[in-house]
Amino acid sequence: MKKTSTRLADGRELIYYDLRDDTVRDAVDRRPLERTHTTSEIRRDPLLGDQVAIASHRQGRTYHPPADQCPLCPTKGDRLSEIPDSSYDVVVFENRFPSLAGDSGRCEVVCFTSDHDASFASLTEEQARLVLDAWTDRTSELSHLPSVQQVFCFENRGEEIGVTLGHPHGQIYAYPFTTPRTALMLRSLATHKEAAGGENLFDAVLERELADERVVLEGEHWVAFVPYAAHWPYEVHLYPKRRVPDLLGLDEAARSEFPQVYLELLRRFDRIFGEGEPPTPYIAAWHQAPFGTLEEFEGVTRDDFALHLELFTIRRTSGKLKFLAGSESGMNVFINDVPPERAAERLREVAS
Repeated sequence: MKKTSTRLADGRELIYYDLRDDTVRDAVDRRPLERTHTTSEIRRDPLLGDQVAIASHRQGRTYHPPADQCPLCPTKGDRLSEIPDSSYDVVVFENRFPSLAGDSGRCEVVCFTSDHDASFASLTEEQARLVLDAWTDRTSELSHLPSVQQVFCFENRGEEIGVTLGHPHGQIYAYPFTTPRTALMLRSLATHKEAAGGENLFDAVLERELADERVVLEGEHWVAFVPYAAHWPYEVHLYPKRRVPDLLGLDEAARSEFPQVYLELLRRFDRIFGEGEPPTPYIAAWHQAPFGTLEEFEGVTRDDFALHLELFTIRRTSGKLKFLAGSESGMNVFINDVPPERAAERLREVAS
């Protein structure tokens, strides 16, 4: 992998990740952009104890442009985009309309391929490995920013999810705090560790799932399963079998196997609702340990956390979506319409 860092016309950082070491990236952003001004602010809810990002400047962000005006495609002639070069393998750049900025963190866009009509599932294993390497590199770099406590790599796909740009891409949020969902996991880790004589909760969950009927696919170094208490109709968790706290901890064997396992998982998601259905909308979310000390979670260290990816769709059956209604949105109590065992069975049935 070759990494080349440059700057866009408004001063934002852009990084090319290339498969070939001899690739030269010297294209200049020719757009007449002024420096961006963001108003991101973090406010704490005194009752729930969580944080809310206030980012009113995002109201003007690009919304469903036609394909020939996509800002994530390479620059072609006089059609200028966020990527100055005429081609690329993987690109990461600072979001022009970030939810988090400055002391409130950082937001980046990850373009998986220059092919506008592709998807992550259509990437080659070599391309998918390059994306994994880019995620890992950005996790490392962002973790050293003084305002960053947790790095979250994710992909939203599909208009049903709220995606406003059709080009295959994901995002990285670098939060200045430990996110509420991660904090819940850390508290459960601490409680279980004390009650079970030091046993790691992630290890216990993974051991149980490996022995159950909800395993979807398994490699030498990775396992994917529908969790016992899945929140979403079709939800799969992907774990490395060797527990590591973040992407940086993966060894070469796990990195090499990841593209094969993950691409197969994504392709099965596209097949679960049958032929002729539009691509399955989904969220793919990497969960990594926060950086720094975890003093508020007594007895827990970063090494107790287990890196994993959670993949889920809001489609519950052909032509029908799972909406977060009263119980889910009002009380955070999920009601799942598909038994996890049936979801796992279906995802095994659509193996290639």
